[in-house]
Amino acid sequence: MPHNTFNTLQKFKIGNKSCQFYSLPALGKALGIDVQRLPVSIRVVLESVLRNCDGQKVTEDHIRQLAGWQANARREDEIPFVVARVVLQDFTGVPLLADIAAMRSVAAKMGQDPKRIEPLVPVDLVVDHSVMIDYFGTKNALDLNMKLEFKRNQERYQFMKWGMQAFDTFGVVPPGFGIVHQVNLEYLARGVHQKDNIYYPDSLVGTDSHTTMINGIGVVGWGVGGIEAEAGMLGQPVYFLTPDVVGVELKGQLRGGVTATDLVLTITEMLRREKVVGKFVEFCGEGTASLSVAERATIGNMAPEYGATMGFFPVDARTIEYFKGTGRTRDEIAAFEAYFKAQQMFGVPNAGDINYTKVLTLDLSTVAPSLAGPKRPQDRIEIGHVKNTFVDLFSKPTSENGFNQPAEKLDQAYTTSAGTQIKNGDILIAAITSCTNTSNPSVLLAAGLLAKKAVEAGLKVPKHIKTSLAPGSRVVTEYLSKTGLLPYLEKLGFDVAAYGCTTCIGNAGDLTADLNEAIVDHDLVCAAVLSGNRNFEARIHPNIKANFLASPPLVVAYALAGTMLRDLMTEPVGRGKNGDVWLGDIWPSTEEVQALIKHALDPKAFQENYGQVKTNPGKLWENIKGVTGDTYNWPESTYIAEPPFFEDFGMEPKPMPPINGARALGIFGDSVTTDHISPAGAIKETSPAGKWLKEHGVMKADFNSYGSRRGNHEIMMRGTFANVRIKNLMIPPLPDGSRYEGGDTLFQPTGEQMSIYDAAMKYQAQGTPTVVFGGEEYGTGSSRDWAAKGTQLLGVKAVVARSFERIHRSNLVGMGVLPLQFKGDDSAESLGITGQEVYDISGLENGIRPMQDVTLSIRRADGSRQDVQVLLRIDTPIEVEYYVHGGILPFVLRQLLAA
Repeated sequence: MPHNTFNTLQKFKIGNKSCQFYSLPALGKALGIDVQRLPVSIRVVLESVLRNCDGQKVTEDHIRQLAGWQANARREDEIPFVVARVVLQDFTGVPLLADIAAMRSVAAKMGQDPKRIEPLVPVDLVVDHSVMIDYFGTKNALDLNMKLEFKRNQERYQFMKWGMQAFDTFGVVPPGFGIVHQVNLEYLARGVHQKDNIYYPDSLVGTDSHTTMINGIGVVGWGVGGIEAEAGMLGQPVYFLTPDVVGVELKGQLRGGVTATDLVLTITEMLRREKVVGKFVEFCGEGTASLSVAERATIGNMAPEYGATMGFFPVDARTIEYFKGTGRTRDEIAAFEAYFKAQQMFGVPNAGDINYTKVLTLDLSTVAPSLAGPKRPQDRIEIGHVKNTFVDLFSKPTSENGFNQPAEKLDQAYTTSAGTQIKNGDILIAAITSCTNTSNPSVLLAAGLLAKKAVEAGLKVPKHIKTSLAPGSRVVTEYLSKTGLLPYLEKLGFDVAAYGCTTCIGNAGDLTADLNEAIVDHDLVCAAVLSGNRNFEARIHPNIKANFLASPPLVVAYALAGTMLRDLMTEPVGRGKNGDVWLGDIWPSTEEVQALIKHALDPKAFQENYGQVKTNPGKLWENIKGVTGDTYNWPESTYIAEPPFFEDFGMEPKPMPPINGARALGIFGDSVTTDHISPAGAIKETSPAGKWLKEHGVMKADFNSYGSRRGNHEIMMRGTFANVRIKNLMIPPLPDGSRYEGGDTLFQPTGEQMSIYDAAMKYQAQGTPTVVFGGEEYGTGSSRDWAAKGTQLLGVKAVVARSFERIHRSNLVGMGVLPLQFKGDDSAESLGITGQEVYDISGLENGIRPMQDVTLSIRRADGSRQDVQVLLRIDTPIEVEYYVHGGILPFVLRQLLAA
């Protein structure tokens, strides 16, 4: 029987049908609280807490605490948030499926029914991260890339097929349908759910940080590591500290020619400056109400880049309009609208209607066309300053975000072995890709219109630039074809090359051998321009040092210009058949774009496309045959291996050993991202992972990427901290003063330089624990569970940093690794830590309390000792439980088997 806590189980009408819901207005009356003053995002979470109150995991106290949310209170209470569903992409989803398969193996070995391990909420895995841009600029690029994808990933796809038949609540959207976040927005999100005639709002967590794109349609959801997602799948609430909620009031309107990409880059810069890390951001005001859902989704998508947990937009008439345009059923839309109106959560509030922690204001008319780069998404550059910024950064030291090159080298031209002339600043990759923009018809139609005008003016893209179009959904191709724009994009080399997340995650495919050779031989700073959300070092391509985020039309414009050293505001884009062509000549007007938007929201097109997920997934997918049965048979594979996280598993956790006599595995500076820590991109032949693959008979041509091999811990632990651009400050500066780049360390006490993996194995063999030191914002970047899993498998017992990114901190705890934070102005640098010391960590022997002080003892070679107080970043009581159990996975497995 459903409970009726605080007499909140009420009736509401969908048309003539009588339904039930947990009423927040009724809760407000019962508790004497004006819930209408609460941020809308907090109310959605509050409904989940109320509905899932069971007196154990979720109690009446939790309801009272959250209902009593105060805008500027001290944040000490944790919220147990039970989500409606979980969304995975394949890079993060495969290891998660492997972990749950391993749990079933443990249950079977212990004589228990393996079916006890079953997702308790619906789980959808969208295969979108495996396709690479090997072929481009040709009509058959899509077909060829997909065939290669299936050949490379057959073992992974067989494993997914096993999962589909083994678990009742696990579904897969096969390759070739689109990017997970756009598929989520257009298809998986149904507005409201119902069970036993009780209706409740959609909510989720996803194993990709850009899950926040779903915030554009009023869904509370964000990215978590696979570790937390598994717990959510298996019935655990997602625990998080009660957040601050920053209101962002949007006023006015965007000027003509300004895109949603320009807006989101402006918001990213603004909110990074405001330090919204770990906070909810909620958009309000008339300017917000005027934005289309596609524009809202673009802004929600980049919440990880501005650091917020979410970038939330309430449900309103625009949301309903979007649901109609994307082919949801009449009944679903009626339920969606009726539910949010019954909860008094329909419509975009004004800033004064809500008690926000802080209100920020942005006048949309002040937004200007912009790019971001060359290394971080928050470094926005107005288009007129791009050339000068590149010139300035070219000679600046790397510590100032520069490239540390002699100024006189900037204009030198080099001829590759194939006869191509290239220079610093030349664009070698131009990609319309990633979830940020390919959900947004206005910017894709703008790119098509710009391509049409450019072709008609006689402009061409230089042949050596790797151009690609990877739409987030097959519907995009349909409306680009209907409007007659696709042929013009194709004439410039922007043929559809994939439906998936490609260049933005390092799946750009390789450059030609002569280009790679010239870049390396002459230490060139060449560029990629992409309509993505991430441009961290070595992410897009290991040899391309400057990466710029831009709107799709600007990607096309820069591809035509061919270089970052052309100021598109004062210099022509290129020379056409009738002379110079300027950006203004080919830039589409807002009116031109709006005239074509009607073709982009065609309910029939959406219904027909997504109807094929189950009925016609494609021959390539149908030809994949997986094994059957409740447990997996773990065949020998270099792609999938039984994870080691349950070795020596028992129903009682073993005591965590003290950390004494530890050595430093690495010392890193500020903004070390999970892209630096977690294995991603191509596998080098000379790397520990490359050597392991060769030892196991895999040819270099068949290495595939780290992402595709995430189901094999042997590969992933060898690739942890192996990024070609990571700088371990234990290694002394090079003669020119620059820092050594690559995943090496100095093994102590001998000081021998070797790979971090090799050093970690030597330390483990001799029983020496290790620690890692970091600077500010340690672990920003995508929510990669392998950044934490790999750290744990290397034997790291603690990470000591100036500050942590939200997801990575919780993932470290989830893997039984201590996150410790320096206090005040302390840092590895200020304390003179070089990595030659021995470290002890004390203060946890008599029990662990959240956020307690811990002592880091630094024993130096000269016999001196320094004790430093650091803050334990195990933030909540449930995280203490996870750590004591050796991580969240053993904790959940013990609970399931004991139930």
